[in-house]
Order: sequence, then C-alpha cells, then structure tokens
Amino acid sequence: MRTCISAFLLFSCVAQFVTGQSRAPQLPPNEASEYINTVQQQTFKYFWDFAHPVSGLAPERNATPNVVTSGGSGFGIMAIVVGSYRGWISRTQAVDRMLKITRFLEKAERFHGAWSHWLDGSTGKAVPFSRYDDGGDLVETAYLINGLLVARSFFDQNTQAETELRTRINRLWETVEWDWYVHNGLLHWHWSTNHGWKMNHPIGGYNECFITYILAMGSPTHPITRQVYDDTWKKKESDHFINGKDYLGYKLPLGFDWGGPLFFAHYSYLSLDPRWMEDEHTNYWTLNVNQTMINRAHCIERAPNAYGYSERNWGLTASDDHLFYGAHQPTEDNGTISPTAALSSFPYTPYYSYQAMIYFYRTQGNRLFGELGFYDAYNAKENWYSNQYLAIDQGPIVIMIENYRSELIWKMGAKVKEMQNALLKMGIKRPNYPTGFYMYTPEVKSGMVHLMKHADEGRYIADFYVVGAEPVSLSLTHNKTNQTQMLADKKVYSSGAQQIRFDADYGDYTLVLAQGNKEIKLLVGLR
Repeated sequence: MRTCISAFLLFSCVAQFVTGQSRAPQLPPNEASEYINTVQQQTFKYFWDFAHPVSGLAPERNATPNVVTSGGSGFGIMAIVVGSYRGWISRTQAVDRMLKITRFLEKAERFHGAWSHWLDGSTGKAVPFSRYDDGGDLVETAYLINGLLVARSFFDQNTQAETELRTRINRLWETVEWDWYVHNGLLHWHWSTNHGWKMNHPIGGYNECFITYILAMGSPTHPITRQVYDDTWKKKESDHFINGKDYLGYKLPLGFDWGGPLFFAHYSYLSLDPRWMEDEHTNYWTLNVNQTMINRAHCIERAPNAYGYSERNWGLTASDDHLFYGAHQPTEDNGTISPTAALSSFPYTPYYSYQAMIYFYRTQGNRLFGELGFYDAYNAKENWYSNQYLAIDQGPIVIMIENYRSELIWKMGAKVKEMQNALLKMGIKRPNYPTGFYMYTPEVKSGMVHLMKHADEGRYIADFYVVGAEPVSLSLTHNKTNQTQMLADKKVYSSGAQQIRFDADYGDYTLVLAQGNKEIKLLVGLR
C-alpha cells in the first residue's frame, strides 16, 4: 500500500486571454513545459493531420478513417482552438478548417437537428452505430455543439471569414431541436427515422451527459424545461444519482459507486469550469477532484498487485482493451490503463497527472506513444498495447491540459451566454467559499497536498479565497527547519479567488493563511 502525498492544484492563468490576445505568451522553456507541450501538440495532430480530407471532421479511430464521429469532432474543434492559441497552426488556417467543417455539417444528414453518432466523412450520411442507433444522437450532438460554441467565442474578430464562421455556427446551434427529443416527458438520447424511439434511452444521471442538459436548456430556439431536466437527469436513474458515500476516505456526492470511469469528470467540463458550479447536491469541483482521487487511490491501494499500478501508473476510464472495449473503473477493472484518464485530469491533479505522463512517455516509450500522441490503452499484465487512437480519448487530453496551463477553453465557455444562463435555470450557482484554501483536498493518509511548479511559469502558485476586507497574511514554514517565509503580510485583497506565486526549495511545509482571528493551515509537499 502506497502512502504518497496527493495533490491537486489548478494553477490559474499563466496566459490571460482577452479579446484580441489570441496567442499564448512565449515563456522560457523548462523540462516540465517541454514534456507537456510535446504530448499536447502531438495529440493535437490527430485532429489536424488525421482529420477527414473532405469534411475536416475527426475519424472515430485511426483504423476507420472514413467514419467520422460527431462528438469526437466537437472535442477536435476545441483542440483546433488550442492549436491556434498555441501557434501550432495559424489563426487563418484554423478558421479555414472551421469553415470547411461547418459547411459540411450544414449539408450532413440530421434528425430534427441532431447529427448521428457516426457519419460518412465524404457524404455526411449517417453510419449506424448499432442496429437501432442509426439516427440522431443528442449526447454526441451536444459534444459537437459545445465545440462549435467554444469556437464562436474564440474566433471573435470582425473579419469576413470569422463573421461568416460565427453566422454558420449560430445557424447550426439554433436548428438543433432539443425539445423534440422529449418523449413521454423525458429527454431521450436517440431517435431514428427508421426505428423511432426504439432505443428507448432517457438520459438519466449522473454520468458524462451533463453538458447535454446545459445546452438543451440554453437553446435560444428549442429549449427544454426545468421539469424535464429534473425528471430525467435527477430522477430517472436515481439509484446512481445521489451517492454520498466514502471511498478510501474520499466522499463522492453524486454518481456510481466508486465514481465510474474518469471521463465523467472530463466530457461535460471541457468548457465549464467546475470551480464555479454548485447546486443543492454538490460542489462540482469537489465532485470531480474526489472522483479522480478515488480512481487513483483504487489503482494504488486496492487493485491487484499483478496489474502493476502505482502512483505513476494510474487512470481508469472507457477505452479499448485486450478484450475489445470496456468502461474501465474501480468496479470494472481488468488491468487496463488508459492514458487519457490521468492526462485529462491535469486540472484536478496536476502533480499526479504529470507523474503519470512522464511514466507513460519515458518508461513505456514508443510502445505507448506514437505520431498522434499516446495510444488508447495498455495492459501490462496481459502484455497488450493498443495500436489505436480514438477521437473521444485524444480530444480531452489536449483540452484539459490547456485548461491546466491557461484556462483557455474554460474562459471561452464562460463567454457563451446561453450556457451560463442555462446553469442559472438549472439552479447551479457560484459557490460562496469561506476564506481559506478552497481548491485543495488533502491526501487522506498523510493529510497533505502536493504542489508542483506551474509548468509554464516555473513557480509555485497557491490558490486561496478571501471573504471580507480584513487584511490577510500568508506564511510558509518548513516542517523540519522551522524556517518561515512570509508570502503576504497583512495585505488587503478583494473578496473572491486569489493566487500567490512564490519560490521555495523542495520539501514538506505548512502553509498558513491568517485573517483576523481565523488561521487556516494546509500541509503541503513542494515538488
């Protein structure tokens, strides 16, 4: 059993994005930033170099280049935004590709505005996903629309090409008939011209489909009601909506026992910053961090030793495996590690995700890393390594690493007024955090969190929250030498989220925040 210090720090914005600043600042490289940039850029190539030549959309997987995926292409669109921001492609190239994509989507087969899960990359005709699933897929459509709305936010210049792009995106967005997919009072996943409601799959929670409701309620033309949201998402599958149990010391507010596959914490939060989402059931940041930590703790403490898991080798989510495909999770674990699980968790567990990335890249090497990033999965016990890339697994790696680096896609989502209004309609509001270290969940066994230097800035960043106008002091004391460094001495901060940047030697410390008669302590390991 391992007792490593755990950590989660979403290091906020190195590259502040404002209208007109469409490129990441050029900062001096360091080892961490170079590794992260290499992995992120190589993975981006799946959506750029390997995109379908006619549609510009993302193939489902590299073995089926003519079958493109609607949801994975939504992830790919957000990856194109990242590619433009990072300078891997020019803004003009990105807009040209987006115009190709939107023009194709306008002509592609639709089912009351929704696209099918799979399409023919040349013709836009639906490709059946299963016997009765040959029509509209509302969840995959939501992933696609989410990407398009992020692109609408990013490509905001008043050029002819970008104005045309935004117009086309609005037309696609406004013609999705979300309300038509309400059947018998419940929002349904599928509808087919040939088979009608045969799939009979109401979209109950909690799982990866949350973004579907945010878009369905935010639609300017075909919104669903709050009643449909409550009756379907919260009540239809109530046996795995409210949870509230502890798993290895981490409380899970919502979802399946042991949290389910990790893509639950990724797909709906690519453009939604969960730090600022809370309702009567959960704080969504806590939910996602705790699911990630449960998943990792299971790998280290609970899984069979024969699987070869460790603090560097962790991450269970849906992916290919030696038996074909599985929804890998703590309750369905056959020894398959999917790199997207840990790497798409960078905002939640940056140090642990970086450890996993280095292990996958340097220890597993070219058995696991290729020209389009990490292959989908591997199983050390079975000596099996995938030779496939999947769009739905590659995309979140690019996007969530960028949210760790700059919060770019979260910022673009914050600019989508329809989504922000939908959150309010759903009863999801900004949390009222108390003064303190609001982003950290200490590792259960050690009581500590682990902080790494921000990969781009090369400095430690501590996130904290301030309520009221009383001055705040922050100090850092080494646990062995008792030497103390004052990071802030009776400084007045505005109420809200704050950060402080600092330098210190590696080691174990106590970080203290004092305001008035309150003193909040956090044990931290600086690595």
